[in-house]
Amino acid sequence: MVGTGNEKRRKKDFYHELLTLAIPIGLQNLLVALVGASDALMLGRLTQDAVSAVSLANQIAFIMNLFIGAVVSGGGALIAQYWGKGDRQMVKNLFCTIVKYAFFISIIFFAAALFFSKQLMRIYTNDSELIRIGASYLRVVSFSYLFSGITQCYFLVMKVEGNATKSVIISVATLIADMTIDFFLIYGIAGVPALGANGSAYSTVVVEIIALIWCIVESYRPKSIHLERQSMKWFSSIVIKDMFRIALPMLASSLAWGLGFSMHSLIMGHLGTDATAAASITSVAQELITCVCKGISSGAGIITGKLLGKNMFDKAKEYGEKFCHISFWTGGIHMGLLCVLSPIVTHFFVLSDNAKYYLTTMLIFSSFYVFAYSVNTIIVCGIFPSGGDAKYDAISVFYATWCFSLPFALLGTFVFHWSVMAIYIIMMADEIVKLPWLYPRYKKFLWLNNLTRENE
Repeated sequence: MVGTGNEKRRKKDFYHELLTLAIPIGLQNLLVALVGASDALMLGRLTQDAVSAVSLANQIAFIMNLFIGAVVSGGGALIAQYWGKGDRQMVKNLFCTIVKYAFFISIIFFAAALFFSKQLMRIYTNDSELIRIGASYLRVVSFSYLFSGITQCYFLVMKVEGNATKSVIISVATLIADMTIDFFLIYGIAGVPALGANGSAYSTVVVEIIALIWCIVESYRPKSIHLERQSMKWFSSIVIKDMFRIALPMLASSLAWGLGFSMHSLIMGHLGTDATAAASITSVAQELITCVCKGISSGAGIITGKLLGKNMFDKAKEYGEKFCHISFWTGGIHMGLLCVLSPIVTHFFVLSDNAKYYLTTMLIFSSFYVFAYSVNTIIVCGIFPSGGDAKYDAISVFYATWCFSLPFALLGTFVFHWSVMAIYIIMMADEIVKLPWLYPRYKKFLWLNNLTRENE
C-alpha cells in the first residue's frame, strides 16, 4: 500500500510539473502561431498573391529563428541544469551570453532583409508580382528582427523560473495588438491608408517592440533574472564550450531541417501560385496544431534538465519514459485534429478551385506528418538535448531530409515534372522515415548526463 501511495504521488507530481510548464508554453506557442495565422487569414481575404508573397518573405525570419533557436536551446539546456543545481549566478551569466549571441544574429539578418530584399525573394520565386510584394514587405518587417531574438531569451528564462504564464500573458497582448493593427493597416479602415501586405509588416514591428519592453519590465521584478553589467562582461571558455557542444549540433539539425523546410517553399514557389498559396496555408495549420507538442517538448527539456542538474538520474529516466508515452498520444491527437479541420479550413480563404483542391489534399496527408513530427519533437528536441545528446537530431535530419525527401522532390519538380501532390507528399515524408530509429536511440540513455561544472 505504501508503494502504491508513493507511485500515485510521483505520478501526481510529474503531471503537475508537466502541466504547469507544458500548458503555458503550448499556449504561448499557439498564440505566436495565431499571429502568423491571423496575418495569413487577413491577407488571404485580400489577394492570393499577398498571402503567397508574405509566406515566402517570412522564410527569412524562419531561417533567422533557426540560428537564434539553436543558441537559446543550447544555452537553455545549461540554464535548466544550473537552475536545478541552485547556481543563480551562472544562470544570469548564461542568460546574458545568449542575449548577446541572439542580438548579433538578429543584426545580420536585419541588414540582409533591409538591403537585399529583392535578391532574397528571387531565391524563392521567379514571379515578378510576388517578388515586388515580398521585397517591400521584407524591408519593413526586417526591423522586427532586432527585437524578436532577445524576446525569445527572456521567454526561456521565464519558463525556467517557473513563470511561464507571464510569457502567455505577453503573447495574448501581442496577438490582440497584432490583429487590431493588421485590421486597420491592411484594409485601410477608419481613414487609415490601406497598406496591404506592408500593413502586416508594420504591425509585426510594433508588437515585437511591445513584447520586448514588457519582458524587460517583468525581468526587474523581485527574484527574476535580468540583464546585469557584470554578467554581460562574464566569459568562461569552458562553460561556453559546454553550451556550444549542445548548440552547434542543434544548429546543424535546425539548419538542415529548416533549410530543407525553406526549400519546400522554393519548390512550391516554382510550381505556381496555387501550389504556393495552398502550401502556405497548410504550413500555418501545422503550426497551430503542433503547439501542444512543442510545449510538451520544452517542458520535457526543462524538467529533465533540472533533475539531471541535481544528479537525480533514476527520476530523470522515469520521467523520460513517461514523456515517450505522452509523445505518441500527443501525435495521435494532433493527427485526428488535422483530419477533422481539413474540410473546414478551405472556407476561410479566397482561393482558386485548383488551390482549394491542393489545400484539402495537403491537409489530409499532413495529418500523418504531424503525428511523426510530434513524436520526434518531444523526444529528440526535448529529452535528448536536456542531457547534452544533440547529435542524433542532426544525423536523422541529414539522412531523412537531404538524402531522401529533398533530392526526390527536386528531381520530381525540375526533371521529371511530377504532379504537385506527389512532390508535396515526398517532401512531407521526412519526419515519418525517422521514426523507426528513434526509440532504440533513446534506450541507449546517452542523454542521461549532468552538464554543470563547479567553480566556473
